[in-house]
Order: sequence, then C-alpha cells, then structure tokens
Amino acid sequence: MDNTNYELKNKGLHLVKADKENFWTLMDLRVTKAQENFVASNAVSLAQAYDTLADGKFVQAFGIWDGETPVGFAMIGHNSEEYEEMAEVYRHSYCLWRFMIDQRYQKRGYGRDALKLLLDYIRSFPDGKEALWSTSWEPDNKVAAKLYHDFGFIENGEMDGDEIVAVLEL
Repeated sequence: MDNTNYELKNKGLHLVKADKENFWTLMDLRVTKAQENFVASNAVSLAQAYDTLADGKFVQAFGIWDGETPVGFAMIGHNSEEYEEMAEVYRHSYCLWRFMIDQRYQKRGYGRDALKLLLDYIRSFPDGKEALWSTSWEPDNKVAAKLYHDFGFIENGEMDGDEIVAVLEL
C-alpha cells in the first residue's frame, strides 16, 4: 500500500489529543471480549501516559474521532520506556504504543484511516527526527497483523515479550 498518498475513506476522521475534556470518553471505548487480551484498556494506557509524562519522556495519547463521535484511541511514544524484554528498535524509533478501534466502529476502515493520520503526525517529528515507526502485536491477533502488513509495516525479527515487532520506514 502506498501510505503516503492514501486517501481517507472516512473524511471526518481526525485525531484529538487526550486531555481533561475527553479523558472519560476515551476510557469508555472498548474492544470486543475476544480482543481484550490484545491491547491494554484505555484507562491503563492513559495512566501510563501520565506516568511517562511525569518522568519527562515523550508520549502522546489521542482520541480518534469521526466528526463528533469518538471511535478509537492511539498512543505514540518516543524513547519512552525501558524494560527487560523491550525490543531494541524502540530505542531509535517512534512507537505505536497503543491502538484500538471501539467494538461498535470496527470493520469500517477506521483503523487504516487512523494509521494514516498517525503517520502524518509522526512525520512531523514532534520529538525529533527518526527513520522508523515501530509497533507490535500478539501473534494470535491476525486482524492487527494484516492491517499493519497492508499499511507497510515489516517484521524486523525482534520480539517485545511475546509480541511480534514490525517497523515502517519514515
């Protein structure tokens, strides 16, 4: 897929930085029961974002909105974490730390459209220049694997704990 010239299917889709005005709304978004093991809750993600910011590190949490309707959540980090099983690529890339589309809005093209919006944001290099954007997914999450592969992410051979790591050149 040519993600540089990708045209949004959902023209009203936009990113809104998480803040005190939309915090509770974002926490109410949910994936399906079958997907709960694939991504942390938005409440956990927002708490981690707060903790990361308190440590003086870069993280940006976003609500994904279609017009006035919240449809998903994403979180981007950059040199934000340090833990034992961390993939080496996270040390020199922007990382799609969290990404979800609410169960009520899945299968409508929001995931692909939101990735394009997030890519445009990352290409503005909000925390400095990098050559790569990285992400990871659980091996059983075939939907995520297909979405990321279709968007141009390529597995780099690393693992993040039990998750498969992939990168996209910026």
